[in-house]
Amino acid sequence: MPALSMVHQLSLDIPTTANPRIFRIDDTSIYTVDLPIICPVLQITPPGFSTPTNITVTTPFNLVLNACTLGIQGSDCGSSSNILPDGIYIIRYSVSPNDKVFVEYHHMRVTQFVNRYNQMLCNLELNGCEPLADIKAQLNELRLIKSFIDAAKAKVEDCHDDAKGMELLEYARRKLMKLDSNFC
Repeated sequence: MPALSMVHQLSLDIPTTANPRIFRIDDTSIYTVDLPIICPVLQITPPGFSTPTNITVTTPFNLVLNACTLGIQGSDCGSSSNILPDGIYIIRYSVSPNDKVFVEYHHMRVTQFVNRYNQMLCNLELNGCEPLADIKAQLNELRLIKSFIDAAKAKVEDCHDDAKGMELLEYARRKLMKLDSNFC
């Protein structure tokens, strides 16, 4: 009888959220019943940081993290939570043996960008008919900006090209700021 390979299939889901103060991570792993889950380690490196923050987890987990739990905010944690920066978050999850059983994700957070984009859409004077030329031009520019935000996210998360993703996100940010300054 052939020996069955027993191994955990680690997987995380990082859902998009509109709340700029939270970061969600859901454990979607498939754990082998006959194999113990030993020493689960979740490490998150926020943008601009070089050292990860270790998050204590028990499996399976569904976490809602904030600036304090991510190590971004160091004071007033009991009374307020800072807005989390957009950018690349590196998430590594492992179980023993941790150097062999792990997954690592590069997640492009774009919550602030998307919230501002949505606010700008709300501010457009749109009706159920063809918009005036200036409104149509703003709408087309917003669509282009959204495409660059989506492309930045895809470059990081699917193509594994962090540098190109950040370049695209920065370009989208500049275009959004320019359009925002022209919005009436």
